[in-house]
Amino acid sequence: MTLWLFLHIAGCVLFLGNIVTAAFWKVRADLKGDPAEIHHTVKNVMLADAVFTLPGLLLIIVSGIVMAMQAGYGMSGMSWLTASLVLFGITGILWAGILIPLQKGMIRHSLQSVKDGGISASYKRASTYWAVGGTIATLLPFVILYLMVSKPY
Repeated sequence: MTLWLFLHIAGCVLFLGNIVTAAFWKVRADLKGDPAEIHHTVKNVMLADAVFTLPGLLLIIVSGIVMAMQAGYGMSGMSWLTASLVLFGITGILWAGILIPLQKGMIRHSLQSVKDGGISASYKRASTYWAVGGTIATLLPFVILYLMVSKPY
């Protein structure tokens, strides 16, 4: 189980590290207000999701399933594992259904902002929605991390 635990922790580091870091760089670019820098940043946020977040997610899922099966955890009743999986599912729905489409929109809107020479209202709107949804989708994995480490019930 040691290798699986290492892979699980590595997946968590990749996943959580990238979602926090990507948000940091995007907020910095937005605060600077340069359309070209914003466009460059939002494109790289999407790239970083493919390079770091997705592999981290896959490591978490595969290693988590293997370790849960090896440890004999059941899915009946409420437990830290069940709560974590529900929160993980909600996080996935937020990312796939809301945040990724918003990121694609921010890339389009920021490119138009570069052409127009100023930040568009449509970019600002998509960015605001992304910030709200992204905050929720970032906090939930930290709750899962707490549940995973403390196993309170």
